[in-house]
Amino acid sequence: MDGRAMEGQAGSAAKLELETFLPYRLNVLATIVSQGLSGIYAKRYGIGVPEWRVMATLGQFGAMTAKDIGSHSRMHKTKVSRAVAVLEKRLLVQRRANRQDLREAFLSLSEHGRAIYDDLVPVALTFAAELTQGLTRTERAELDILLAKLMDRGLKLLRDNAEANGED
Repeated sequence: MDGRAMEGQAGSAAKLELETFLPYRLNVLATIVSQGLSGIYAKRYGIGVPEWRVMATLGQFGAMTAKDIGSHSRMHKTKVSRAVAVLEKRLLVQRRANRQDLREAFLSLSEHGRAIYDDLVPVALTFAAELTQGLTRTERAELDILLAKLMDRGLKLLRDNAEANGED
């Protein structure tokens, strides 16, 4: 909300206009984009957003623990655990014991999981390119910079709030 909108509300409580509230707009955009892309991999392979995020993370980094997948993908550990269970049942992910810490395992894509990942990466990249099709090269570069700044600032606010509330 800009200063002019606040002036018009002198003497009354400030109002939040969702249509101009950045967190709301980012959330709506994320939902729209996620639904658009997830419709593709759900139709082709019957996997949902959490399963695709696990597969995409493993495809990018190779073997990882579920905890590391959660940290990278910003998914809660229970969501990662459920997604891994689905992917293991479908033989898309395989598990290897961590000999240095038997409480956790290293996860990786199976051969079939890798084939699905390899099929979907070009589709995902094309989707991302189509999403930014109306932007110039300069605007895309600026968007990348702005998103990185917002991510950094959002993570700082998240950490600050966690510290203020005595959370780890």
